[in-house]
Amino acid sequence: MTSHEALALWLEHLAHERRSSPRTLEAYGFAARRYIAFLEQHRGEAITLADLGEITAGEVRAWLAHLRQGEKPLSPRSLSQALSAIRTLHRFLDRRLDAPNAAIALVRGPRVKPGAPRPVSEDQARGMLAEPGLDPDREDWEAARDEAVLTLLYGCGLRISEALSLKRSDAPLPDALRITGKGSKTRIVPVLPAVRAATEAYLAEAPFALAPNEPLFRAKRGGPLSPRHVQAMVQNLRGRLGLPASATPHALRHSFATHLLGAGADLRSIQELLGHASLSTTQRYTQVDAAALLSAYSKAHPHA
Repeated sequence: MTSHEALALWLEHLAHERRSSPRTLEAYGFAARRYIAFLEQHRGEAITLADLGEITAGEVRAWLAHLRQGEKPLSPRSLSQALSAIRTLHRFLDRRLDAPNAAIALVRGPRVKPGAPRPVSEDQARGMLAEPGLDPDREDWEAARDEAVLTLLYGCGLRISEALSLKRSDAPLPDALRITGKGSKTRIVPVLPAVRAATEAYLAEAPFALAPNEPLFRAKRGGPLSPRHVQAMVQNLRGRLGLPASATPHALRHSFATHLLGAGADLRSIQELLGHASLSTTQRYTQVDAAALLSAYSKAHPHA
């Protein structure tokens, strides 16, 4: 079996058994193809499945060095993600195709310092939710749609893909939504009255008759609303409101968690609401909350 045939089987496994997202499949496939191309150039011959079982730790480190020093050098985070893809590939080759490679475990990825989330303030979040309705160049239904999407991101802590995956049959929104997120993990998210009202306002204005199984949010020409539209819309809002570049759609999800934490919610509850597999991921929000507390202290305390 050739390495490319093994790669195709691995990607099929990720898509149909692991149910990986299209974005993950694209990233993992790209990293694996670059890996195999490097090995073929390094060895001067085509790589077979048997060859993949004999790749040395030195060759993997040479590939990482190649990525780090190429025409478009990868950051430590991107290098770590590429190595994670290759480890997943070799794990599949070991378990499914009987081509183990113990050398992969000897390769350590670069140290990646996790960055703190960059949420917007409560006032900035309110401004972002209200601004679509103040744009005179937008049709009423488009403004209502944009406000409903942003309200879902902030009011429920959803990712863009999760908000846009809602179907017409999901509305009117119930008291709690069942959301399927990364890794096909399912979580229950409470729906605030303001979120439900924003969605109902959009449906009242929407000019399209939607079947129950069709996407809830529609683009101007009637097709499904794309993540790129939401990103472009928020970019436009940033310019009009004078917000920093960190005010992205995903920042509203960060704000959801940070503002809950600041209001006294416990980390375990926030972890469940966000769908994080690890509590350590959720703990990053304590850095933001502590920073806000110190900032307020330094501005208000007479001896600061």
